[in-house]
Amino acid sequence: MTKHFLLAAAAALLATPASAATLREAVAADMPQLMALYRDLHAHPELSMQEVRSPAKLAAEARKLGFKVTEKVGKTGVVAVMRNGPGPVLMIRADMDGLPIVEQTGLPFASKIRATARSGVETGVMHGCGHDTHMTAWLGTARRLAAMKDRWSGTLVMILQPGEETGEGARAMLEDGLYTRFPKPATALAFHDAAALPAGVIGVTPGYALANVDSVDITVKGVGGHGAYPQTTKDPIVLGARIVSTLQTLVSRENNPADPAVVTVGSFQAGAKHNIISDEARLQLTVRSYTPEVRKLLLDGIKRIARGEAIAAGMPEDRMPVVAVREEMYTPSTFNTEKLSNRALELFTQNFGQERVVKTPAVMGGEDFSRFWLADKSIESLIFWVGGTPARQYQAAGGDAAKLPSLHSPYWAPDAEAVIGTATEAMTLAALDVLKKG
Repeated sequence: MTKHFLLAAAAALLATPASAATLREAVAADMPQLMALYRDLHAHPELSMQEVRSPAKLAAEARKLGFKVTEKVGKTGVVAVMRNGPGPVLMIRADMDGLPIVEQTGLPFASKIRATARSGVETGVMHGCGHDTHMTAWLGTARRLAAMKDRWSGTLVMILQPGEETGEGARAMLEDGLYTRFPKPATALAFHDAAALPAGVIGVTPGYALANVDSVDITVKGVGGHGAYPQTTKDPIVLGARIVSTLQTLVSRENNPADPAVVTVGSFQAGAKHNIISDEARLQLTVRSYTPEVRKLLLDGIKRIARGEAIAAGMPEDRMPVVAVREEMYTPSTFNTEKLSNRALELFTQNFGQERVVKTPAVMGGEDFSRFWLADKSIESLIFWVGGTPARQYQAAGGDAAKLPSLHSPYWAPDAEAVIGTATEAMTLAALDVLKKG
């Protein structure tokens, strides 16, 4: 995918749109109501695993369409089932949670919500990752498929998932019987809005699409004392700095350069005063990979390096660093199955045209949609991207994503109408293809 190609796609979006089809006209007719829903959801975001208003609102809408709806699955999730004759089971997922961000978009419907996170900290809340567009397109797709029951046969399972941002919602729904209490899918679909694509451009990544995300805490122990007499201490800051430097060799010297990997130390905390050598330093790491083999190499290497540097610094055995891999925060890598990915590329290109569909590279972000496939690898699974950056803004930046607001930015204000309209049409097309009669 080249910058020139994306700029051409953005220009095409500003030019004459593709010729209207029946589905496109139906989606367009729904857009006023969908946009009203979007603005309401955007103005009322909810933190992870605290989603109450959003699922209740959308569950009521799904019931009106004829779905059998179960609420509070995995604490705050929703499962809506529509049986429509014999055929495969398709699951379509949208996530619901907002982020602890004070919104600065200046939109007339910007969030003014404040909430208390589980940490006890009061914070602003914002849909800074576009989950409001995901929920709205979810309902748009449900409306279209409910209205087109003569065009498909099978079972449609549409889920609203909590807690994607904390990596716990998909697991919570699975542990609450998603695949045992409800029809188990043969195919799973989702989409995510994208800041790196112009609005309305679809991106598909066959194979690994998003990364393993591990959070690692390292507690570096030392022997504190006066800063004027360092010879009487064992400085945990110096030891921590050595650990940070050596960790980089995991990627540069131990990992195969052909296998992507990231080790980032995002936090280094120690001490409280100029002239005091503390007795402890704390490091927080994010570790990214795709394959289980690379993940193991990185996590094992972090433990080895922390211990090895402590030995080199002369730390006694009882003062060895403590390395904690936060398994409860782990998000496994997302794999798009080849067959479904290639079919989606073909289907979307036929419908939207080549200028609006691109094969996108994998990214190091994380998504717990991966868990639905990992729970049963016989499932065909795909999460695709729908560009959200307004086309003129994308063109003005020359296609350079570094010059544009990103996901999780307090300034992220996607072209919601383009995202929702494109995603609803694309998801409906994909669903009709999976559930086609005969």
